[in-house]
Amino acid sequence: MKFKVVPEPRPPSFARDAARALPLVPGTEDDCCARLMADAGLPSRDVAKEWITFLRALGLAAESDGGYYRTRADPTDADLARAFRERVHTADDVLATLEAAEEPISPEAAYERVRGDVPQWERSRRTDWERVWRERVRRILEWAVAFDLAERVEREGGTRYRG
Repeated sequence: MKFKVVPEPRPPSFARDAARALPLVPGTEDDCCARLMADAGLPSRDVAKEWITFLRALGLAAESDGGYYRTRADPTDADLARAFRERVHTADDVLATLEAAEEPISPEAAYERVRGDVPQWERSRRTDWERVWRERVRRILEWAVAFDLAERVEREGGTRYRG
């Protein structure tokens, strides 16, 4: 299963800390969001909900009929990077774009190279889908840097990335 939600990037250690805020026994979404806001300092329920989904993508949280809970997994940074690449929708495509590029590329160039892969239902869902997907690609690039899957290169004219 691929997960679409990509929260604002933070260090992998934050993901581990956020996962520890979740209960071991499944809790309701409201309870889990409240825990993430209180224990991980997330600013709102919407942001906490994004993080629950992202933690599931990384294998640090799971869902059952009773709600959400943290897994007992203790993944390495390499495990988290692999889960990110394999389980976050479009992450592998963005990383493949970086790896195929001869020079570091901008977030806009990365977006343009994966733009055609945006599902039609996503395009039809909202009028500002391009803005949303540009931001999504930027976040994927920054998470790739956080997971040591890519490198950020500052150049005149802006930030670029390479695989």
